Amino acid sequence: MAAILAGSITYFFNKRLRLSRAQHALTQVMAAATDLPAGMTLAAKDVSTIDWPSDIPLPGSFSKPEDVIGHPLIFSIGAREPILKRDLGLEGSGIGLSGKIPPGMRATAVRSNEIVGVAGFLYPGSHVDVLVSYSPPSGVGPVTQTVLQNVEVLTAGQTIEPDPQGKPQAVNVVTVLLTPEDSQKLQLASGQGAIQFVLRNGVDQKNVELRPARLDQLAAVEKPAPPKTPHRSIAPTKAPAIYVLEIIQGTSRKIEKF
Repeated sequence: MAAILAGSITYFFNKRLRLSRAQHALTQVMAAATDLPAGMTLAAKDVSTIDWPSDIPLPGSFSKPEDVIGHPLIFSIGAREPILKRDLGLEGSGIGLSGKIPPGMRATAVRSNEIVGVAGFLYPGSHVDVLVSYSPPSGVGPVTQTVLQNVEVLTAGQTIEPDPQGKPQAVNVVTVLLTPEDSQKLQLASGQGAIQFVLRNGVDQKNVELRPARLDQLAAVEKPAPPKTPHRSIAPTKAPAIYVLEIIQGTSRKIEKF
């Protein structure tokens, strides 16, 4: 009886194990063989494969070594961590910052300081709005205007990766990712006045329409009303007097007006 019971238990657990393996089929994805720093170009010795549950999606993963070998690494990857498309630059695009620039985009650097850099909490990967404060030629006084919105920060100082512990860091140069047209706008704005970066939530992709802020709006001072022009009444011009002369000659009668 005990042998029958033991056999039944063994059969039950083997069946559950086979069912579990069937439900969690594994697939192989490319991963880092060791800890890999950002900026290096991947070689065959740098990559390996790991098992990944096929029922758990892993967008951007690779299954073949030739899909990742030769590509520069944009972000550092830990050992046995899956290599994803977002981690790789284009093949032949170079290492370091140049590998992080997509085709058609530009990396544009502007000078900053600790206060302008959101008190040191400006990291690579942050999204910011760019403001410029200047005095326009029209002479209306200082204004602050938002010139660019939802701009991605590529580097803060000489750092191309965020601090692992999220510690603030003082930066004096910030490099952002822009289109060629927006690069021109940023360089023009930086030559007109002080540049300010406003940190925004990374998931907030909405742009808003904003009018430039003026100094008189900040002080809540209304512009003086223009002086009223005094109304002058004009006396009506009198019509010239008319003289009437009645001429009587016999039975004839005639009236003349002068």
